[in-house]
Order: sequence, then structure tokens, then C-alpha cells
Amino acid sequence: MMKQVFTRPESLKDVSTHFCPGCHHGSVHRLVAEALDEFGLRSQTIGVASVGCSVFLYGYFDVDVIEAPHGRAPAVATGAKRARPDRIVFTYQGDGDLAAIGMSEIIHAANRGEDITVIFVNNTTYGMTGGQMAPTTLPGQKTSTSPFGRDTSKDGSPFKMAELLSNLDGVAFSARVALNNPKNVLNAKKMIKNAFRYQVEKKGFSFIEALASCPTNWGMNPLDANQRVTDELIPYFPLGIYKNTANM
Repeated sequence: MMKQVFTRPESLKDVSTHFCPGCHHGSVHRLVAEALDEFGLRSQTIGVASVGCSVFLYGYFDVDVIEAPHGRAPAVATGAKRARPDRIVFTYQGDGDLAAIGMSEIIHAANRGEDITVIFVNNTTYGMTGGQMAPTTLPGQKTSTSPFGRDTSKDGSPFKMAELLSNLDGVAFSARVALNNPKNVLNAKKMIKNAFRYQVEKKGFSFIEALASCPTNWGMNPLDANQRVTDELIPYFPLGIYKNTANM
């Protein structure tokens, strides 16, 4: 009999995923759950779900979850962490949520150095509501609200959140990762684990930006969407650690 070496993390519920084929949300979920398991944090963790595809956090994670209004997950997480400083608190947000209606919330939470972990899934589109242009939509990218492509002369340039937040004094750790190949997945796991370790060690605000695919709204099959992450997203949003106070 062969030995089973790959199992479901305890921090994930034993349910089938509803995410579209090729979507990277499931991969990010697993990496977050593995980090919680490796630190033994499941019973003391509070997740904060915002609006968008990220909202389904509560259906997959076997931890306490608070539902936040659109864009307000950092504020809700701040309240939870201040009320229960003994808990591990993380938000799970998409680009339409965090970088649009929630921009003020994330900036101020990061600037205050709130002792929370933020997982930011950047697929350059509003995934749940029809594929509208997001704050991270690439120049020239066609969406349901930019059918001729994003025009930076009118719409501005995409926000680079990992770099932006790294300039704030309250941020202890800021990194960008991707889920497009095994090497990057392994690195993403390392970075996500480090972000949670910083909270365990009470070092302050930690931020992970994960570049992800959205085959449905990109109008691509899963393989082509994954390749787009390699060919277009990573060149525009370079991977790496943008701030690490342990090295300062």
C-alpha cells in the first residue's frame, strides 16, 4: 500500500471548491491553511472576509470568520485584534475590494502598524461582479468597463500595493508572490508563513500580495490564464520582498 503524503490541511474544511477552473484562490487558501497548521494556530485564528470572491473564506476555512462590509476588512480586523490581542487575525481580500473602496482602510491600518496579516489576491479584475476594471488592471487590458483597454491617460496606472505599503513606517513585512508554477508556489508558502510568523512574534503589520489568474473574466482557458500571469502580470508587478524589518 502506498503511503499518503499529501493531505488536506486541518484549517480547511472538507468541502468541494466552487471556484472556477484555473482560479488561484484555492491555492492561496491552501497555503494560508498550511501556515496556520504549521504554527498550530487554527483554534486561535480569526479570519476577516471582505466582498468579492474573497468572501467565500468562511466556507472553506475551519476558523472563526467575521464578515466585513466592502473594503472594510482592515478596520474590522483592527477591532478584532484590539479586542482580542491573544488571537491571530488576518484579512483575505481581492484587488477590487482592497485597492478600490478599501484603499483608505488598508493605508491607515498599515500606517498604524496594526498587528494583523493581510492576504491580498491580485487578479487585475473584479472577479465576482462581472470583470470590471480594477485599480490593478494592466494598461491596455480589456474588461467589461474598459472594452478598448485601460487608458492610463484617463484611468491612471495600476496600483502596486506591495511597494506602496512598504513605504509606511507601520509595515513590518511586505512581499509579492505568484501561484503560476511550482517554484513560485513554494516561495509563496514561505512568504505567507513568514507573514504569520511576524504576527505570532508581535512585530506588526504584514502584507502578502499574491498574483493570481481569473480565467473566466479574462476570457481564457486555465492554461492560457496561468501563462498570462507569467508573461504579463509578473513583469508589471515584480515578485519579491519589498520590506522586511528583520533586515533593517
